[in-house]
Amino acid sequence: MKTRFYFSAIALLFSIALIAQTKQDKPSVLMVLSSHQELGDTGKDTGYYLSEVTHAYEVFEANNYEITLVSPEGGNPPVDGFDLKDEVNNKYWNDATFQNKLQNTLKVSKVKAKDYDAIYYAGGHGTMWDFPNNKKLAKIAAKIYENDGIVAAVCHGPSALVNIKLSNGNYLVEGKTVSVFTNEEEANVKLENVVPFLLEDKFIERGATVDKATMWQEKVSVDKRLVTGQNPASAKLAAEKIVELLEDKH
Repeated sequence: MKTRFYFSAIALLFSIALIAQTKQDKPSVLMVLSSHQELGDTGKDTGYYLSEVTHAYEVFEANNYEITLVSPEGGNPPVDGFDLKDEVNNKYWNDATFQNKLQNTLKVSKVKAKDYDAIYYAGGHGTMWDFPNNKKLAKIAAKIYENDGIVAAVCHGPSALVNIKLSNGNYLVEGKTVSVFTNEEEANVKLENVVPFLLEDKFIERGATVDKATMWQEKVSVDKRLVTGQNPASAKLAAEKIVELLEDKH
């Protein structure tokens, strides 16, 4: 009886260790959503752009990644680009697990960089106000990058990258090729005089090279472990590039 109990205990411990190892080996992605709702002085609402979250989320989920949603203020962030005719948006908007994460996004103060293999900044015009000067988010992204992780952003999400500095004092984006929401696209939506700055101009100012496609076309740039997408159409491909980079590491 004692022998049987002994081997049962050993088997149980082995199973627990195996589960823990499997969970540890599963890549973890931190998805950052804007908490900012006011579109400058226009009187209109903004926030994070739904499809830039859901289309990336679907890719990560399909690859069995651990996905954590975070926002500067935590809780339920304001949504923009709310289009349920988009099948992926509709799928996740009506998914209980996704909604639970969305309505309870973590505050940045609860996040530890060491727990994540990649950070992905979703876009939406709200990001232009609450991403660039968020020092806590910048430190988290810099640590992930310098821990051999991936930093990614789509559309207006790259606004989070403009002030990130690495431990050597250089801007993360300096000398790198990026794709971001272009001056032409900003003018096309008539918000070039509403946003605090133009992304394309700011990245050039920071020493980056902006590689862009025609307005609203899919465009993603990968430079080492930095992944950037130009617009909403680029969210899925950006997530796929993150997956490719993480697979190359393992």
